[in-house]
This record gives sequence, structure tokens and C-alpha cells, in this order.
Amino acid sequence: MRLAIFGGTFDPIHEAHLAIARAAAEGFRLDRVLFIPAAHPPHKIGARAPYADRVRMVELACAGIARFEASRLEENTVCSFSIDTIRKVHTRMSPGDELFFIVGADAFADVSDWQSAEEVMRAVEFLVISRPGHAYRIPPGAKLQRVDTMELDISSSAIRASLAAGLKPRGVPGPVLEYIYSHGLYRARVPA
Repeated sequence: MRLAIFGGTFDPIHEAHLAIARAAAEGFRLDRVLFIPAAHPPHKIGARAPYADRVRMVELACAGIARFEASRLEENTVCSFSIDTIRKVHTRMSPGDELFFIVGADAFADVSDWQSAEEVMRAVEFLVISRPGHAYRIPPGAKLQRVDTMELDISSSAIRASLAAGLKPRGVPGPVLEYIYSHGLYRARVPA
């Protein structure tokens, strides 16, 4: 089995996240992409939506997509380090399975500074999401493939700003947007 970890805050998940996962799954013949919302990411100062809501939105976005699976693997963790997640996934794999790690070029640029970076680089092959022609340094020992994507002009921060302003944001899957409105996330007001 060819399995990929796709972690993030997903605050909220949006169409660009899904497009990235599709490109990786198709381009590298992945059998499954595990979307793993970070419970307590060390690199961000708190998510806007609670963990349970972010997981539920990921579940809604992945529903009906055969190769996509929402995971609660980081539930009840104190800090969401990639190495801990990788170790947990490894315990559930069979001999011969391959593990990939989907990551943006900006985050990959700092991979040498990650917790247990050398172990991370030995444990996975990175699928680095970048724009065509974008250059970044590859640390010694890192295995990677590039996933060049089209410009995806959608961001979670822009979506949150639109919702707080009472506007309907673009790029949010319908069931996720309904969930946001019904739970009052991001100070969302249903547009008139």
C-alpha cells in the first residue's frame, strides 16, 4: 500500500487542500491519503476552531472520496510533532507499505529544524507541493518528489476573514460551509 500523511490545521479545510491531495494521489499512485488535523501544532499559535470541529470539517470534505480518509490520530496529543504522527502511522502499516508525507514547499524549507528531523527524513518520502520553477534547498538524506501545482489562490485565513465579514467565501466544500454556519465558527453569519 502507498499511503500519504497530509497534516495541517485545516482551519478550515478548503478546495485547495483537496486539489493538492488529488494531485499527489494521482501523480504518485497513492492508495490512501490520511488527512490528519493537528491538535496542537507547534508552529502556530492556536487554531481558530476547536480540534473536534476541524476534524469534523475534514470528515465532511473527504466523505465520498475513495482514497481520502480523515484521521483523529492526533486527538489528545499535547503537541503535534510530525515525528510522533509518523511513528503512530508506522505502527499500523504492513511490511512493504510505503509512507509519503505531503508538505508545502514553505514548510519543507524548514524540515531540518523539525523535531527529530533526521528520523523524519529516514521514515518518509516527501511529496513537496510547489509552484513550477520554485526553488528550495533539499537537506542531506531527504527523499522527495515535487508535486508542481497550479496557482491555488485560496487560503484558510482569507476564508475566515470572509466569514467574519458576513460574506460567502469561495473554495469551501458545501457540507463544510454548512457546518461552519450551523456551528457559528469563525464568527460566521449566513449571507443575506
